[in-house]
Amino acid sequence: MTGTPLVSVRDLRIGATTDAGRKVEIIRGVGFDIAPGEILALIGESGSGKTTIALSLMGHARTGCAIEAGTIRVGQNDVAAMSETQRAGLRGTQVSYVPQSAAAAFNPSKRIIDQVIEVTAIHKLMPRREAEARARELFRALALPDPDTIGQRYPHQVSGGQLQRLSAAMALIGDPELVIFDEPTTALDVTTQIEVLLAFRSVMEKSRMAGVYVSHDLAVVAQIADRILVLKNGEVQEEGTTEQILHAPRHPYTKELIAAFEPVPHVPAEGEAQADETPILDIDGLCAGYGPLTDGVPVSSVLKDVSFKLERGRNLGVIGESGSGKSTLARSIAGILPAYRGAVRLDGQEMAPALHARSETQLRRVQIVFQLADTALNPAHSIGTIIGRPLRFYHGMRGSRREARVIELLDMVRLPAALRHRLPSELSGGQKQRVNLARALAAEPELILCDEITSALDTVVAAAILDLLKELQGELRLSYMFISHDLSTVEAICDDVLVMYKGELVEALPAARMSSEAKHPYSRLLISSVPQLDTGWLAGLEQDPELVAQFAQR
Repeated sequence: MTGTPLVSVRDLRIGATTDAGRKVEIIRGVGFDIAPGEILALIGESGSGKTTIALSLMGHARTGCAIEAGTIRVGQNDVAAMSETQRAGLRGTQVSYVPQSAAAAFNPSKRIIDQVIEVTAIHKLMPRREAEARARELFRALALPDPDTIGQRYPHQVSGGQLQRLSAAMALIGDPELVIFDEPTTALDVTTQIEVLLAFRSVMEKSRMAGVYVSHDLAVVAQIADRILVLKNGEVQEEGTTEQILHAPRHPYTKELIAAFEPVPHVPAEGEAQADETPILDIDGLCAGYGPLTDGVPVSSVLKDVSFKLERGRNLGVIGESGSGKSTLARSIAGILPAYRGAVRLDGQEMAPALHARSETQLRRVQIVFQLADTALNPAHSIGTIIGRPLRFYHGMRGSRREARVIELLDMVRLPAALRHRLPSELSGGQKQRVNLARALAAEPELILCDEITSALDTVVAAAILDLLKELQGELRLSYMFISHDLSTVEAICDDVLVMYKGELVEALPAARMSSEAKHPYSRLLISSVPQLDTGWLAGLEQDPELVAQFAQR
């Protein structure tokens, strides 16, 4: 790095106080520089300290944490030594922040334009008319539709990908020197992610702003970052250019991260399904939707005449972008959202559309594991109580017999027995998802519907969950239906893949040959939209006129 760095961090140490009052050091002697116009990526698994370090550049520490030592210089400011009032003046002007969840960053009761330009009023940067004009310029630069009028909408009236770009406009309107991107595309499907990345990169290149990009997705980092800092347990493991880290990593942990990004394709065991065996799941002409019924049809019809079969002991992937109907399909099969037309057959026996009308045996045999373990687990109940509930409901287990089975199930998902006394809030994301899975296994199901269960997890933890699912399948002869927008995840665990688009099945493919045999234009668009570990991949995508045209038609 030549010249004076814009950001210079030296021997940064951040401490935290546990619920028990114990002091722990969570960031241990971290140091790095960022040049003007450069984008540095912070990567590592959950708990590695990525977001904690990024937030410290604004002088912010989460509740219970404190910056205890080191220097953080941004421009001419020593952020660590500034008062809280001085730091407030820094935020939004010199340093700004784009959060992971744009939906949580916007006030649902205020128009978008008022929230985007709010920082200009707080810091008295420009008159309102000028701020609104600047906002419209940013909306155009970020490739948002209807840039002159989109600001008049409310947050719920735009898509997730549009809201993520609008949060970037909010961060950029004060012309900061440094922008912090905190996993801004993690929750987006692959096609939307590409649109957002293209917009981010275009604006950053034109403005020559510096950036910190927090992520656990190496392929995304490859498209946006100049250099990478690899973190684990609050310490730097390796630092280098993006090319060097991706293609010539030196540290064993970096190599582990890269290996986890490329999961081993699923190879089904021979003889898993017999040709004359009744499918475990047979879906015939399924139609479902939301809202009040008119002549037996909901106002918003989502699933349109969906039909497929899943053989016993095999795994079926369902892919498509947000809004394609994937989760609606899983909810309809589970009976949470009753289908208004069509049939769901389990092992040849038709099940009632609604959950409450199904037999206890049917409920037990089909379990669903939801995407967000945080909302799926009751925060007021211990892990033992959560896992024990289906044991009592389905198997009548009580007392010591139930507790012994809870311990067995925790062991089955590779969690220690002592965890049963804890609350969900005391567990990591990966641990909570394992508890979610243990609860499903407590029913002793034959089919598990997995709804985006690894999308909120970092690469290493997600790979471990997939390995666990494979092991359990071998032991228990389970069948999985795997809802996902992550094609590498589907390839790692599924035998066959269904592609959904606007509530319809447009293609069915063997997972191992998905990339080579896909024929439908939408299937090819999805496959082409999966980022590669190649720093030139996104630029090459922009040069593909056929692909650009497909994006425009969506």
